[in-house]
Amino acid sequence: MKFRRKMPIAVLAIVAAVGFISCGGPHFAESGSQIIDAKDALAMVQKGGVVLVDAQTGVKYNKEHADGAVNIGRADIVVNTPYPNLVADKAQFEKVMQSRGISNDSTVVAYDDSKNMDAARLWWTMVAYGHDPEKVKVISGGLAAMKAAGSAMSSGRTTPASSSYTAKDFDTSMIATLADVKAQVNNPDSNTVILDTRTTEEVEAGTIPGSVHIDYENNNFSDNTYRPVQQIRIDYLEKEIDPSKTVIMFCKTSIRGAQSYVALYNAGYRNLKLYDGAWVEWSSKPSLPVQMPEKSELPALNSQDGS
Repeated sequence: MKFRRKMPIAVLAIVAAVGFISCGGPHFAESGSQIIDAKDALAMVQKGGVVLVDAQTGVKYNKEHADGAVNIGRADIVVNTPYPNLVADKAQFEKVMQSRGISNDSTVVAYDDSKNMDAARLWWTMVAYGHDPEKVKVISGGLAAMKAAGSAMSSGRTTPASSSYTAKDFDTSMIATLADVKAQVNNPDSNTVILDTRTTEEVEAGTIPGSVHIDYENNNFSDNTYRPVQQIRIDYLEKEIDPSKTVIMFCKTSIRGAQSYVALYNAGYRNLKLYDGAWVEWSSKPSLPVQMPEKSELPALNSQDGS
């Protein structure tokens, strides 16, 4: 008598999800062009006509960066009042672009050393101010991936010739306000999802009511390169987050949230909003509700979480 091995439930779920995606499942927009690997990025740089951006802090950039990269750190594109890491205004953004030699037609490829979140935050900011999303790329895996791909390293500061840059008005469809989030909490729309991208420990201490939790690090492999499009889709579809829904994502100050934003955009999701005030704004309002999830509601930690 022959016996058939039973497939693990997780494998069956993945097989089913792949079949669902490929056979008349949810409709995804064009995907896979916002996140690039380091080898492709180097090839683009060597070919010329692109601006390589290092999104580390200025101190780290001065110590070591990919040869030829200009620096746009987090502090350059945010303001810290009334809450930390809010998007900078148009005038500040234009000044940064001009001083780094970036024009409206420039193709920008960006990396960081922070699990893709600062390069992603730059991507989100540039696109929200009207830069063509096909002309801004996030280098998967950041500085470590650039080194592994053979990029030469430099120290000190690269100062390019200044350029002309005129930003468009901020695209408010890419951002969620406190009022937007309150409206979803008070009158939930089944076609809208609030996505908490923080760690399990942070969520256990309180979250916005009704949030779905997917730690932003789950978008990465252990080497901090982004997971491929198909895997991102499967992971989010398992949480019933499909591209027909509006996804409002946040973390503590929506820097990590931007990393999830780019992961989803690259996977073909388009109805995306970043709650820029994030948890620091929500939790500062005593009148707003806070959900304390049961531990059974949260995903178990795995080796990817470092536990």
